[in-house]
Amino acid sequence: MSGHNKWSSIKHKKGAADAKRGKLFTKLIKEITIAAKAGGGDPNGNPRLRTAVQNARAASMPVDNITRAIKKGTGELEGEAFEEMTYEGYGPGGVAIMVDVTTDNKNRSVSEIRRVFSKAGGNMGEAGCVGWMFEKKGQITIKKELVTEEKLMEIALDAGAEDVVDSGDFWQVLTKPADLYAVNDSIQKAGLAIEESLLSRVPQNTIKVEGRVAEQVMKLIEALEDNDDVSNVYDNSDIDPADMPKE
Repeated sequence: MSGHNKWSSIKHKKGAADAKRGKLFTKLIKEITIAAKAGGGDPNGNPRLRTAVQNARAASMPVDNITRAIKKGTGELEGEAFEEMTYEGYGPGGVAIMVDVTTDNKNRSVSEIRRVFSKAGGNMGEAGCVGWMFEKKGQITIKKELVTEEKLMEIALDAGAEDVVDSGDFWQVLTKPADLYAVNDSIQKAGLAIEESLLSRVPQNTIKVEGRVAEQVMKLIEALEDNDDVSNVYDNSDIDPADMPKE
């Protein structure tokens, strides 16, 4: 059932680079705020918030930062009014790209995202132009050193997961979106530390890109991820790990 997943590996490497650029805390705080606003400030009764707090703790975010973000979401503290939206488009080589945004200024965000696409040789399209190429999935990341594939498969599938895939130094547990939080909780109850847990978009098919085109695609993805309003970027490129930027 499992297999090597270059896409998952690439996404995690980009996530690690994102953290080094100091962008991760900003994005985690926005997710905590949105989650608290949508479902209340008690993580025990709000699965999305519980997962957002878990991700923040895994990134070593100070407790005070987490608490303030929750209170801004519930209205106990003043804060920005965030909106969530998704933009779609194409990158070099015809690579499909989806961009999740959390912003307090929609007009600013759409203008900046369009500019990034254009500058990198891509173009932003209409809603739905590439969304059909991606499938929504829950995605849970666990370090390989913590558990064998067989043991994780047993825990995850019993909890309702769909698959466990090999992603280099990590295992990726894939679930239906509605099952993410239940599987997440079951893995934690089994004593395993979770590196990251999120709702993701997995491409149903990939496009092989190499050389200069691969470099252009990666530059576009990096430029999008550098934007403070961007929470996630998904693409269907298949890039050889040898062509990936070194961390």
